[in-house]
Amino acid sequence: METYATALLYAIPFFVILLTIEITYGYFVKKQMHKVMDTVSSISSGLTNIIKDTLGLALIVVSYPFLLEHLAITEIKATWLVWTIAFIVLDFAGYWNHRLSHKINIFWNQHVIHHSSEEFNLACALRQPISNLVGYFSLFLIPAAVLGVPHMVIAILAPIHLFAQFWYHTRHIGKMGWLEYILVTPSQHRVHHAINPEYIDKNLGQILCVWDRMFGTFQEELEEVPPQFGVLKPAGTWNPIIINFQHLWRILQDAWRTKSFRDKLRIWFMPTGWRPDDVKEKYPIAIIGDVYNFKRYASNATSGLKGYAIFQMLISLGLMMFMFYNYTEIGFEGLLIFSGFIFIGIYGYTTLMDRKKYAVAVEVIRGVAGILWIVYFGDWFGLNAFLPMGNAWIGAYFLITILAGIYFTYFENRETEMGMAA
Repeated sequence: METYATALLYAIPFFVILLTIEITYGYFVKKQMHKVMDTVSSISSGLTNIIKDTLGLALIVVSYPFLLEHLAITEIKATWLVWTIAFIVLDFAGYWNHRLSHKINIFWNQHVIHHSSEEFNLACALRQPISNLVGYFSLFLIPAAVLGVPHMVIAILAPIHLFAQFWYHTRHIGKMGWLEYILVTPSQHRVHHAINPEYIDKNLGQILCVWDRMFGTFQEELEEVPPQFGVLKPAGTWNPIIINFQHLWRILQDAWRTKSFRDKLRIWFMPTGWRPDDVKEKYPIAIIGDVYNFKRYASNATSGLKGYAIFQMLISLGLMMFMFYNYTEIGFEGLLIFSGFIFIGIYGYTTLMDRKKYAVAVEVIRGVAGILWIVYFGDWFGLNAFLPMGNAWIGAYFLITILAGIYFTYFENRETEMGMAA
């Protein structure tokens, strides 16, 4: 996991640069594809996913080294051919894992976060899950294990394969000619994220589009059918932690409420969105009917709140980068506590973005806890060694968090509500 954290120290600045380029380009061509609150929510989601994956917070059903040890029928060296085979197998596995996430109720829960944005831009690529608490992906790599593909090859290729899926989440690039027949392109992935009936569950490939063409899930982007983005059961929140578990909560409620014992069991493995008949009638859930005319989620966002959301996101990013840089010195228990502060912070400010009244409690409790930590231990996880007066700076940040939570909940929010009522 420390190796993954080190890789992210280089990958994250690259992502930030591409995001900045896309936002700047959109501004100058007057075709901005980013909205502040949505983009902050997307990036914040990415932070939670990165931290969760870096800490290895998942129950692994079976590891690739275990499969390799027990299934390999040959042992091969890491030549260029092996790297090529490994990449193809990894992409093939990714296609079927992705397809499973779209087709089975329980697996959709760990993928819905990625589709939850009602925009389509590079930031929404960062909407990755923290709800994937059971690691089973290695089961899709059985062909690689049988062929004896070394673990090192898979370990190096896996993050590269993941990072290579970032660039095509954009509306600024049109169709790409002959590459449309080989690679997943922005045009193809716009189709994948769309909720138009013509586009649902299409283009499930990750790097190569040949799997979609082979298995009947390919759909070209049509000029007469402009993609509309989001999910048919809208998230209705900027809070990525809530979005991660919304679908699971609905399944749990349905499993509890249905009178059929059979339905209580099979609801988990039925097609995505399936609900027992008795529950569906008694507890209907609103689904978007007209994809061209639905109200996209928006909260009462003033310029001040937008600025504060950006500030909190950037501080969270900075704290995470420091955590990765100081990974070994902090230690695993320290990393859990450190990441807990970041997670709660993200929960707090994104709930504040939703204008939920209880957000102030989250912000104040976290801020007070942070200040007490500094007072008691005399240091913030070794920050003073890297930043002069680090304790003072982080203490000031927690104080700002407390004051901002109170201000945006009890003062600015009241003023805007009174203005809207008038």
